[in-house]
Amino acid sequence: MANFVDRVVLHASGGSGGDGCVSVRREKFKPLGGPDGGNGGNGGDVILRVDGQSTTLLEYHHLPHQTAPKGDVGRGAMSHGRHGENLILSVPQGTVVKSKDGEVLADLVREGDEYVAARGGIGGMGNAALASPKRKAPGFALLGIEGEARDIVLELKSIADVALVGYPSAGKSSLIAAISAARPKIADYPFTTLVPNLGVVEAGDVRFTVADVPGLIEGASEGKGLGHRFLRHVERCAAIVHVIDCATLEPYRDPISDFETINAELSRYEVDPSAETSTPLVERPHIAVLNKIDVPEARELAEFVRGDLESRGMRVVEISTASHEGLRELSFAMAELVEASRAQAAETEEAEPAPAVIRPRGFSKKKAREFSIRHEERNLEPLFRVLGEKPERWIKQTDFANDEAVGFLADRLAKLGVEDELFKQGAKPGDAVAIGPDADAVLFDWEPTMMTGAENLTSPRGTDARLEELLRPTRAEKREDYQQRKDARAAARADLESERLAGKWTESVEQARERKARGNGTESTSRGDETEDEQG
Repeated sequence: MANFVDRVVLHASGGSGGDGCVSVRREKFKPLGGPDGGNGGNGGDVILRVDGQSTTLLEYHHLPHQTAPKGDVGRGAMSHGRHGENLILSVPQGTVVKSKDGEVLADLVREGDEYVAARGGIGGMGNAALASPKRKAPGFALLGIEGEARDIVLELKSIADVALVGYPSAGKSSLIAAISAARPKIADYPFTTLVPNLGVVEAGDVRFTVADVPGLIEGASEGKGLGHRFLRHVERCAAIVHVIDCATLEPYRDPISDFETINAELSRYEVDPSAETSTPLVERPHIAVLNKIDVPEARELAEFVRGDLESRGMRVVEISTASHEGLRELSFAMAELVEASRAQAAETEEAEPAPAVIRPRGFSKKKAREFSIRHEERNLEPLFRVLGEKPERWIKQTDFANDEAVGFLADRLAKLGVEDELFKQGAKPGDAVAIGPDADAVLFDWEPTMMTGAENLTSPRGTDARLEELLRPTRAEKREDYQQRKDARAAARADLESERLAGKWTESVEQARERKARGNGTESTSRGDETEDEQG
């Protein structure tokens, strides 16, 4: 079972905002009390905070999905919904927050640093907040917006001043146990240390932290052994201490070859840009520690290779973790390098900055950037896509089952200037317009002739006369229908005349009409004579 985790993928979701309420105040003898629907509460944020209580990311390895509480819905009598509480996630000092693409979002190195991993959704406004002198009793409210959902990567990089590196079983764990209060696992087989261990060392007035990194072997950069996985914990270190085993019984190994192998693996490691320094590990101050000199053969070997290592510009210290020989000298040597690093950092950083609160990058407040329109093509027909923080948020807040809410959305878009920009882009009535990205877009046919403004509303509450289907034909449609019927009659007369000229008829249409009229007159006269005879 894992007990140390230094990299997790966290699925953070902000709380959703509560919906606004549609309500009208009703009191005795006050039939028109006015709207009194309350606003919905905002959802809570997911916040990463360094509070000094965590040393590993194990909790988020078992519970990677973290969701903040939702905001409550609004209610009548001007009762606003409560806001969702922020979800505070404790992370260790030195946690680096990255996107799934590897982009560094935040580096939490000081106690009190915070990062807003996922923002909560905005609560919807009730009809009381939407009332205006021209829209006195809105029959709709705005919906709450869902919270932001993000997948982020948390990487732990230990805050240590000195790093111990070397082959497995070189004595790194024994060394950190001898000079500090740390109690790592110690055994006589390789790769005993599977996770980094930290220990606090005091040398005179200097107090610093030492990190014991799991052993490296040749080919670690290619994934052999434990690979380079744990070298991220030494990226912030001021000095590197090479622990070299002078009493190894393995063939083809000696202190010089061990040092060169480990140094070559350090040179192949690329320091992450999120570290406080970009200096490669091999270019930082090094100390060579020749360990296990309590063994006579090891002491002789240490004296033999000491000059070769010092010629490389390193300080060499001979120690024994069993007899504690040379440990005091090593502690003060490490303290000197730590003091020099801290003094250099103090020159570049005059005052200790306050803990940072980092939030995701928001949207610009400039009107010119509130929205943009992109001309696309769909099924060989033009499509205009409206993108922007405000239009996309308004779409999510609109209840499309309520005609008045849809009319209110049209008013907001027109006031923002979307219709004017569509005209400039060359949009025509009936063209498809999409608001939002592909995944959450709302598609509709654009009708720019619809009048906007609450002053034009004469329909009952919850409806909008501008959105009702008009069954009465327009003047242009009447004119077109009349012309079609006129053309049809003219075509019928032309057909009859052509048939008469072809011999199918012996008289013209006008002659047939005159004959029919004469026949009707003769029939009426004979009927009149018969009526007189009967009366006589």
